[in-house]
Amino acid sequence: MSQLGQIIESVRGYDRFVEAEVARVRKDPTKANEVMGRWRDITAKVGKTRTPTGLELPTLALPRYDDPGEISRFLLEGGLPGEFPYVAAAYSEQYLSRDQEDGSGEKKGEEPTRLFAGLGLAEDTNQRFHYLARNQRNKRLSTAFDGPTLYGVGALAPGVFGKIGEGGVAIDTVEDVERLYAGFDLDQANVSVSMTISGPAPILLAMYIAAAKHRFGPDVVPNLRGTIQADVLKEVQAQNELIFPIGPSLRFLADMVEFCSVNMRRWYAISISGYHIAEAGATPVQQAAYTLSNGFAYVDYFKTRGMDINVFGPRLSFFLDCGLDVEYVALARVCRKIWAIGIRDVFHGNERAQRLKLHTQTSGRSLVAADWKNNLTRTAIELVLACMNATNSCHSNAADEPFTTPSEEYARYAAHAQAILLEESGVFKHMMNTLPGSPGMQAVGEAVQSAILEEFEAIEAQGGVLGAVERRYQRSQIQAAAHVLESQISNGSRPIIGLNRYALEDLAWPDLETIRTPAKKKKVHQERVEEFHRRHAGESEKALDRLAAVVEHGGNTFSELVNCVEHCSLGQITARLTEVVGRFRPMV
Repeated sequence: MSQLGQIIESVRGYDRFVEAEVARVRKDPTKANEVMGRWRDITAKVGKTRTPTGLELPTLALPRYDDPGEISRFLLEGGLPGEFPYVAAAYSEQYLSRDQEDGSGEKKGEEPTRLFAGLGLAEDTNQRFHYLARNQRNKRLSTAFDGPTLYGVGALAPGVFGKIGEGGVAIDTVEDVERLYAGFDLDQANVSVSMTISGPAPILLAMYIAAAKHRFGPDVVPNLRGTIQADVLKEVQAQNELIFPIGPSLRFLADMVEFCSVNMRRWYAISISGYHIAEAGATPVQQAAYTLSNGFAYVDYFKTRGMDINVFGPRLSFFLDCGLDVEYVALARVCRKIWAIGIRDVFHGNERAQRLKLHTQTSGRSLVAADWKNNLTRTAIELVLACMNATNSCHSNAADEPFTTPSEEYARYAAHAQAILLEESGVFKHMMNTLPGSPGMQAVGEAVQSAILEEFEAIEAQGGVLGAVERRYQRSQIQAAAHVLESQISNGSRPIIGLNRYALEDLAWPDLETIRTPAKKKKVHQERVEEFHRRHAGESEKALDRLAAVVEHGGNTFSELVNCVEHCSLGQITARLTEVVGRFRPMV
């Protein structure tokens, strides 16, 4: 039985264990007394909070059970926040401490809000970051890149001029990265950077490290905090933004994860991403099943490389979409449970490795051009669902995204939506579990878990994750689900308010500014890259030769990339690596 098959058995086995333990507690008075004693201790330790209107509430709401069997079920099925199997939350607090103060009078805690931006040249995105971050105690900057950067071809490649700085920021050199994050104290614990990029992720992270060294010195590396997507498998399954064949891509990824696990303990070197799987058309269950199975495949691969799960495991993170389907009431909760059981029972990882750390983004696919201001409401509901699932961080989409790169106005509304929910509203800041735990959430969670395990079985039948990838299983299922979704919208069986239900008769194109990068700026960016090439002409070939030698002789490519980016651009590096390992052939 493969690792995925063992995980299926472990999850089902855990549920059987819970039922057996409930029965045992009810029959064994000694065990029942132990459970009741623990319950009294838990209850006594629950803190108190007071609302602005003077109402006193517990910081954790506990059911009023007096049956030791039901208490055992409550503790084992969901766990307290921060306790195995982490259904309730990965950590014991999350949103609670936002309005509490430490001894200095400063608010403690960290906003879950990530500020997503990417447009034009590096300085344009830097300006947007400073605009969005001006009210944030913790600067959590999430970066979108343009097409030439995502595909690693660079701004000088033939035919890409029109794409420079469109839909994301153009980054070609370490100097661009310095411009991108200028003015932010990257060496401080309250600054975190996220990069939404996979194919050339090791190159971009190497540039980030080099740029940080330039500003803060060589000792800054262990202090750098953030995440890079780097998810090879979801690219094959959903996006095709991959540069090198799957084998070399996995090797480059493992080299980066190994380096970061040892040298950058605050950095998540891979964000295992379901968001793009969902955006490509997958159902919520497919998103969860493919994302989790990809995560387990990475763990298995890294372990075959001799890497210690208790070293790299805590530095894995996840990224899920949150749409309006009912599955999202419990989807992330179920994912935390399956991950915790699989890592503990199959891969024997410790408690830190068992915690699924989650970033959530509201659904871009749910944004609609027709009567587009309804998107404000859609995003708000999705934020509630994400926080009900105790996401660790969150990005909310802007309402005008069906038309343009988000404008400042609607990017501000998107960020404020989270602030209204978590600061102005009292729904989440007073208690960890104001909404979770209802019978409806339980029913949805049970159905979602059953469906995810069934999908695991289908993947197992294809030879595991990599076997299924080779047979195009995940991709074909995503395409089929996307077709069903579009058919439902077309025939009206899936209501989309303002589009196929309650639509206005005289809908007109909105009076919105379409944000585009002027040709003059694109030319400036190309000239910068050309000038970088001229200045480093004496060193670039030698640096590329050293990198190629490391690849050919089995060394850690990432360690060498950190040196290589000092003299070589993104396009130069990907071109040389392609000569050595070949190029990925997209699946259709």
